Amino acid sequence: MSQSHQQASLPGCPSCEEPLEPGDLFCGACGYDLSAVPAPPGDRPTVAITVPAQGAAEPSAAPVEWPPAAGTDGSDRSAPTHRPADLPGVDSGGRPLVSGERAAVRFDEPGAPVGSPPGAPDDVPGDFELAAPDPRTVEHAPAGASAAGAKVCVACRSGRVDTDGYCENCGHAQPRERDHMEEELGGVAAVSDRGLRHHRNEDSFAVSCTALPDGSPAVVAIVCDGVSSASRPDEASAAAASAANESLLESLPRGAHPQQAMHEAILAASEAVNALAQDPGQAMEHDQHRHQNAPACTLVGAIMAGGLLVVGWVGDSRVYWVPEDRSNPPARLTEDDSWAAQMVAAGLMNEAEAYADERAHAITGWLGADAYELEPHTASFKPDRPGLVVVCTDGLWNYAEAAAEMAAAVPPEAHERPLHGAQVLVGHALDGGGHDNVTVALLPFAVTARGAGSA
Repeated sequence: MSQSHQQASLPGCPSCEEPLEPGDLFCGACGYDLSAVPAPPGDRPTVAITVPAQGAAEPSAAPVEWPPAAGTDGSDRSAPTHRPADLPGVDSGGRPLVSGERAAVRFDEPGAPVGSPPGAPDDVPGDFELAAPDPRTVEHAPAGASAAGAKVCVACRSGRVDTDGYCENCGHAQPRERDHMEEELGGVAAVSDRGLRHHRNEDSFAVSCTALPDGSPAVVAIVCDGVSSASRPDEASAAAASAANESLLESLPRGAHPQQAMHEAILAASEAVNALAQDPGQAMEHDQHRHQNAPACTLVGAIMAGGLLVVGWVGDSRVYWVPEDRSNPPARLTEDDSWAAQMVAAGLMNEAEAYADERAHAITGWLGADAYELEPHTASFKPDRPGLVVVCTDGLWNYAEAAAEMAAAVPPEAHERPLHGAQVLVGHALDGGGHDNVTVALLPFAVTARGAGSA
C-alpha cells in the first residue's frame, strides 16, 4: 500500500523523467522498475536557523550561559557591545580555544601581531581590509624571501608570490622592477615611480660619479621621460638614459669640457633611441606607419664638475636650482621644448595663459627617429653659494611648476639627505594626483670658495 502511494506520487520516471500514470509498476518508456524507488523521507518543514526561544531547546542541550555585560545596572538601557575577547570561543570542531587564541588575520605590516592591527592593543579589533599597495608606503626593494626562497607579497607581507606575479594569499599584483626605482650614490640620489594612473613606468634615470683628470669628482644625473603616444616609450627612455650616462663616463675622465660632454651625451642618447626604430631585416623607410610612431623620449641632465653646474635637455623635463639658504631666490635653469614655451617666447601669450591651454604640453623637441631636427640645449652655471639641483620630469613639476613652488616642496634637509628629499618630492606628486610617471634626481651642490656669478 505504501508502495502504491509512492508510485502514484512520482511525477516522472527517476531514470528517463517520462511522465507516469498512477499504478504504473514499470516505466513505459525505459522499463525502469518503479518498485526499486526508495520511500520518500518524512515531511520535515524548513526551519530558519535562529536562536531558539527560551525553553525551546532540546532537553539534552545545555543552556547557553552568556557572561553578564560589564556596566549593566538593570535599567532599560542597552548593554554595551561585547568584544571578541570577552566571550569564550570554540573552533569549527567544537573544541574550546586556548586562552587568548583568536582567528589568524594578516595585516599590511611585517611583524604585526596576529589578530590585531599594528600598534593596537591586543583586545581591540582592527580594520581587516587590505588596500592595494600604495607606492608612498610600500617597500619597493626586492621583497623578502620565504623559507623556500620564494618572494613575499609587498601588500600582506606574508603570502608567497606565484610565478605569474600575484600573491597566493591576498591576490595583489606585485610591483614590477621599474614601477618604483631608487638609487643613491655619494653626491646624487634619484627616485622614479609609476604614479597612480599609468599602467607602467615610462620614465628612466641614470646617476653616476666619476673623476676628472685632476682627480676632482664629477657627479652626473640623467632623467628621461618616454613619449606615451609613441611605441615602446619605456624602452626609449631606458636606452637614452643609459647611452647618455655611458657617454659622460667616457668623456669626462679624459678631460672633455662638461658642457661639450653633455652635448655629445645627448647625441649618443639620440642615436640609441633611433636604433630602436630599426627592426632586423626591415628598413624603416618602407614602413611609413612605423616611421611615424617610432620610439621617442625627452632627456634632461646635470653635471657637477670643477665648480661648474652644466645642464642639458631636449623636451620638457626640467632642472631647478634651490639655494640652501631659502632666503635667496630659486630658479628654473631650462626652457621647455613645448607649444606653451613657444607661445611665450613669441610674445603671443603670457606664461599663465599658455600653460592653461590644452596644447601646453605638446612637445616640440624630443629624441627619436621621427624628430624633425635635433637641437640639444646646454647651459653652464657657476653658483656662488651652496644649493640643491632638482632634475625632474613633468610628472613632478606639473605639481610644482614655478621655481618658488618647487623650492617649497623640497624638504629643508634635502641637501644633506638627497634620497629622502627625492622620496618626499615623489610623494608630493602622488599626493597631488599622480597622473603621470614621476622621476626626480637631487644633486647637492657645495661651494668651498666664492666663485663668479650665480645660478
